[in-house]
Amino acid sequence: MGDCEPDLVNHELEHHIVAAAQHLMMALRASTNLNIDSVRGFLSNVEAHLSTKPVPSESRGWLLKEIEEQLRQHEIVVMSWETNQSRIWGSSSEEASEYLKAAVEVQKLVGTLGSVSRIRNVKQKELLLRAQGILEIAMSRLAEELRHILVQYKEYYEPEYMTFRSFGEDVVYDESFVSIEDEVAESASRAEDGGTGTGNTSAECLVSLIHPDMVPVLKSIASVMFSSKYDQEFCHAYVSIRREALHEYLIKLKIEQLTIEDTLRMGWDRMSSEIKKWAWAMRIIIRVYLASEKRLCDEVLGEFGSVSSITFVDITKASMLLFLNFGEAITMSPHQPEKLFRVLDMYEVLAELLNYIDALYSGYAGASIRIEFHALLASLGDYARATFAEFRNRVALDRSQKPFGGGGIHPLTKYAMNYIKVLSAYRGPLNLLLRDQEVKHQEPCLGIGNEEGRSSSSSCPLAAHARSLVSVLESNLVDKSKLFKDSSLQHVFLMNNIHYVVQKMMKDSDLRLYFGDEWIRRHIGKYQQHVTSYLRATWSSALSLLKDGRNQALSLCKPTLRERCKAFCLAFEEVYKCQTGWIIRDPQLRWDVQIATSQRVIHAYQTFLGVNSGSIGEKHIKYTADDMENYILDLFQGSTKSLPHPSKK
Repeated sequence: MGDCEPDLVNHELEHHIVAAAQHLMMALRASTNLNIDSVRGFLSNVEAHLSTKPVPSESRGWLLKEIEEQLRQHEIVVMSWETNQSRIWGSSSEEASEYLKAAVEVQKLVGTLGSVSRIRNVKQKELLLRAQGILEIAMSRLAEELRHILVQYKEYYEPEYMTFRSFGEDVVYDESFVSIEDEVAESASRAEDGGTGTGNTSAECLVSLIHPDMVPVLKSIASVMFSSKYDQEFCHAYVSIRREALHEYLIKLKIEQLTIEDTLRMGWDRMSSEIKKWAWAMRIIIRVYLASEKRLCDEVLGEFGSVSSITFVDITKASMLLFLNFGEAITMSPHQPEKLFRVLDMYEVLAELLNYIDALYSGYAGASIRIEFHALLASLGDYARATFAEFRNRVALDRSQKPFGGGGIHPLTKYAMNYIKVLSAYRGPLNLLLRDQEVKHQEPCLGIGNEEGRSSSSSCPLAAHARSLVSVLESNLVDKSKLFKDSSLQHVFLMNNIHYVVQKMMKDSDLRLYFGDEWIRRHIGKYQQHVTSYLRATWSSALSLLKDGRNQALSLCKPTLRERCKAFCLAFEEVYKCQTGWIIRDPQLRWDVQIATSQRVIHAYQTFLGVNSGSIGEKHIKYTADDMENYILDLFQGSTKSLPHPSKK
């Protein structure tokens, strides 16, 4: 529109140009020796002549009447909708096109009437004011229609199709529990290569946020309002409605407007729930909603340069700050080990989305948001490292002042091993975050048969830290075993706990690669040695009563043999009463210890009775070997019993 001279100016100059042309023709006919300099001089005179030549008043009057008629026709179209309660784009497409055309033509007339630098004609000034008023009415109506379209034709999509899987359930250490088995850690076995916890990571999914048929309408309204210099009014209406739509969608996702103070006051259960929700919603908002919002802005405002990017930032900035503030609040909270997996979820999601964020906020207008998201990723990484270190300290420094009942698996052992198992599901981010961290109590990885597996897994930062953590756990368990006054129970306690650690390694392929087969074989040997030590500490004294029965049977008198048999039975009863209350939860380990006990004790008792039963007398033999063998099966069941009084034979 700016490339064409306004009609009024063209008509005013027309008479000057005709007169100048006639004058030029007469001069050319009269001249016989024209050169280029004389022509240039003549044209300069013509230019001066045109600049001072007045337009005939009758010509100006005719042109203003023509403009007035055009304005009247367009005014009829514009004003007819001021009394019409229906929507322009709820009517026929012809009526909508007619309205847009009328608005465009009024804008052109305003340009024509206002193009002369100094308006001397009263009529022209009246027409200009009248045209400006009509244009104002048209622009106001278009802004109203814009708001209506953005609200009426808004489209939603359901977020359920995009899932978020977190492999790290809350692993909380609490000495009050007796059993936290593998439900928590088993979720880690679902981890895919790289330990991702974010489900589908394909390219962003674009959806329609406004009915597709209305996007060209929005673009047409934008074109008219921008060309009429009502761009600010358009952007204000557009931003306010689209910002409200995003706010409504956050409510749909159940994202609350939490301040940093609100977050820091939360208990852990609430905070954990909010973090899961944050991670899930972030992926939906960034990859789907904001990507679609950006596309809509580009479709409607793309031809106006940076306006599209600025508008997108204005729409989304407040909501993005909501997510950023929550993340910042988490990094300000205490470094409690149970938070690590939730924070790693946040770190993984943000790392995955960073390229999308950089693309969405690539311009100058979005630089602050882009920078803050990068800063939050770095802060989450620092927080995760500090929390990992706090977990290690908790394992190393846990100092129980009383022995754990029954010599069973200590809560610290379950907590630490379940925690370490879940760590393997996050090996991707943890290998990155722990890369430059010092490993204390470093232990080598021993005996992995597969060289490729050794190089890729056993040498990674997480593997080194995991081996160090188990070494720290073992040292603490040895200290805890010393709380038991009974040396037999010390061995049962260590046997139970080392066996539990080994079983965790053997059942998890990642942990097995981290520690190596030789490490596992060495620790199998450790708990088997504790079985042997238990047998020696428990039964050596009692079995000494049965020794040399074969060789000294003839030299021993009957009362002495009877006393020995009675003393052994009393010792057995004491062991039975005490050790039925001890616990070996693993059925196979319990069976192995019972069998080892039977082989040592029952064999010695059978031999003793076989040689001396005649001298002792059947009525003085309180328990048969079969009785004792059955009673041994009651040991380590965790329920204290006393032997029933045997029936008289």
